[in-house]
Amino acid sequence: MNAPSTSLTARPTLENTTAEFHGVRYLVTDVKRAVDFYVGRLGFDLEHQQLPAFATVALGPLKILLSGPDASGSRPLPDGGRQSPGGSNRVVLRVKGLPAIAETLRGTGAAFRNSMETGPAGSQIQVLDPDGNPVELFEPAHRK
Repeated sequence: MNAPSTSLTARPTLENTTAEFHGVRYLVTDVKRAVDFYVGRLGFDLEHQQLPAFATVALGPLKILLSGPDASGSRPLPDGGRQSPGGSNRVVLRVKGLPAIAETLRGTGAAFRNSMETGPAGSQIQVLDPDGNPVELFEPAHRK
């Protein structure tokens, strides 16, 4: 077996090159509409916006970078592949009173990806932002 040509210890690692967590990027088709959803329905604060291309919304230390079609984070990949909203990765928000929250969101016309699921760790449901990016609302199980 041939030894690798470079030592793993000689390469920079995320541990010693990453300053801090910056945020989660979600691609959206309409930044203003996405801001209205996160701020108006989920209680995020608007930190920054450069409409129509980009906005940052925050909930405590969580920052979601909303990138519209004209944002640098939405540009085509080197192979020409287009980046698009949606997928199965998601932000998870811990909540209290999940059934009532889900009903309130339903009343505002929010779309859900699934029905409420309950397991040993708690209950969750996935609400979709206006572009189909999932946000999981999670309520831990009550421990006795």
